[in-house]
Amino acid sequence: MNETVYSDNAGLTLKTSEFRLISQLAHERFGLELKGGKEALVTARLGKWLRKGGFKSFDEYYRHVLADTTGDALIGLIDSLTTNHTSFLREKAHFEFLNRAAVEEFREIRSIEIWSAACSSGEEPYTIAMSLSDTLARAGEKRRDFRILATDISTRVLGIAKRGVYEAERFRDLPDHWRKAYLLRGDGECKGFFKLKPEIVSRISFERLNLIQPFPHRRLFNVIFCRNVMMYFDKGTQQDIVNRLSACLEPGGYLFVGHSESLTGVEHDLKYVRPATYRKESPGRGLRVRL
Repeated sequence: MNETVYSDNAGLTLKTSEFRLISQLAHERFGLELKGGKEALVTARLGKWLRKGGFKSFDEYYRHVLADTTGDALIGLIDSLTTNHTSFLREKAHFEFLNRAAVEEFREIRSIEIWSAACSSGEEPYTIAMSLSDTLARAGEKRRDFRILATDISTRVLGIAKRGVYEAERFRDLPDHWRKAYLLRGDGECKGFFKLKPEIVSRISFERLNLIQPFPHRRLFNVIFCRNVMMYFDKGTQQDIVNRLSACLEPGGYLFVGHSESLTGVEHDLKYVRPATYRKESPGRGLRVRL
């Protein structure tokens, strides 16, 4: 029986059986859902690895990924199949909400604990750090502490995040006083780049973490950002992740998801506050709901 084959303009061909194997691997290891109709995306995104490695077929590339004991090939696969697009101050309303909570609801908390659970190349946790630093200073609470755990599955984007160096254009939407207070301008071979200042970088701990696996940390958080990643998971995986994220929240803490996402159809114990914002109620107050 002949297989259906997808071919692109560069002459790469992806068989139905190869697409199925790659889809199963992505789902089992990362929770990524690749439905039928994504053959063109898989061919385009993974084609570079076939050409770079000299693989004759997607099946040969798939077997290479399985055999690679370093895990680098698997990370390369997931990096290629997901989009690591992000920016500073992305979905600004979340940072404004966090700032208000910091000086009102969390005013008695000595150290605010925050988790950026899909931090990509670091723009999100650095925005959190700059935004909170500015807010607390303006409120006369400069000595109040906050800590940010920033995690991602990709070692490649975590490497970028840890450096804290970005092209100047990436900071174009930041307030002028943030650029002056929190950035160092590069010169010489680094001209055209900015680096986050040590006082901002020191607030953040970067770690690799796969959201579909058990979380290794035991600390609780006042706020969790898990934005623009749920869209990659099926409902069962979303269900599991949301409930484990909820278990990591302090009572009264908040979970932010992306504005293009929702928890519709996901059973959870969080209270809907506003679009893309959910709150963990104090024990005995919250009801388990299905939105």
